Amino acid sequence: MMGNYQVRFRGRGRGQSHWEPSPLPDEIDEDGVFFGLADLGFGCPELGRFALADLEGVRLPFGLAIERDLHFTASHPLSTYAEAARSTGSIVLGEQRLRRAAQRLSGRD
Repeated sequence: MMGNYQVRFRGRGRGQSHWEPSPLPDEIDEDGVFFGLADLGFGCPELGRFALADLEGVRLPFGLAIERDLHFTASHPLSTYAEAARSTGSIVLGEQRLRRAAQRLSGRD
């Protein structure tokens, strides 16, 4: 899945938790559960099923909450993000690696 089908939820704080679910509206079940990639900041991002209500209920330091990243547009399938995240131990570092690789391939180094 690419483009508008992927969304990202982010929580900012010391641990910088990141969730990258990839729901289509009809893929979220009646309980608000969807499949996606999660990185809780422990160095082992994983694919799995997540409840939207759980994300909405997370409270971070300083009163911050998990929120949707409205500026995120997927450039790769979820499986590519997952592999990059696993190899680097972080969704953020995996994204950086993918971006650098794309720049090198396009000659924009």
